Amino acid sequence: MNNKVEATKLSSLVEYQAGAVVSREIIKKSTGTVTVFAFDQNQGLSEHTAPFDALVYIISGKAEIVIEKESYVLGEGEMIILPAGKTHALKSLEQFKMVLTMIRS
Repeated sequence: MNNKVEATKLSSLVEYQAGAVVSREIIKKSTGTVTVFAFDQNQGLSEHTAPFDALVYIISGKAEIVIEKESYVLGEGEMIILPAGKTHALKSLEQFKMVLTMIRS
């Protein structure tokens, strides 16, 4: 196991791929996960629920996030909480990168 501490630019951890959603899990623990995503334009995640609260932080670009049929448009530096058990979906309005932090309860 590597115990070296390094500063890293989040946006450099995943690269855009044409017509795709790319993800990289950077922390995986029994108590939660942190994953970095890169969405090409017009890509997204279909409506679903999760058993745990999640925090979405937009690193760059712009996305539409729908929670329980209510739409939110987020851009660079903005965040939103996806409550456990609530339906949600994500769609890129342009290429965007985000960090998803899930906390298990």
